[in-house]
Amino acid sequence: MVTHLALLRGINVSGHNMMKMDALKSMLEKAGFQNIETYIQSGNVFVDAEEENGASVGFKIKQEIFAAFGHDVPAVVIHKEDLESCFKNNPFLKEKDVDTKKLYVAFLSNTLRSDSINDLRISQFKPDEAVIDGNKIFIKYAVGAGKTRLDQKYIEKKLNLTATIRNWNTVTQLLKMYEER
Repeated sequence: MVTHLALLRGINVSGHNMMKMDALKSMLEKAGFQNIETYIQSGNVFVDAEEENGASVGFKIKQEIFAAFGHDVPAVVIHKEDLESCFKNNPFLKEKDVDTKKLYVAFLSNTLRSDSINDLRISQFKPDEAVIDGNKIFIKYAVGAGKTRLDQKYIEKKLNLTATIRNWNTVTQLLKMYEER
């Protein structure tokens, strides 16, 4: 069995794609996943599966959610190594007196080249900052996530992929949960 972390995009946000975590867990168990664990109501779901390929697991979860709830919810599947690399590679953590409440990570459905940052045209979002690292974008919002145009929709449109963003506290908790499994 392989443990996967599915990051569901856009559930339980502003009254859209509402889904109780107990109902989600029950549906995933019926779909054949095991050892299901959720973290908060925003779509962070650990599952164990025979399937090793994260993209295949994400596709199955997306299909099962649509069949059970009627919601078209993308799922970006990551693994423990992805979370560990957030702590090793996040350049903003190296800054003196960094405010981790302003740090976010956009998890992506595809791995990007480092020059993909040009496609984002990040300079137009100053003083917000972003750095691409494979299948992640490290973001430091100057004011906050609610007051920026550098959001998941913008990233998806510019890079033509699926993205879901988590704050630094959530990234920290998800790694802790992975380590406890």
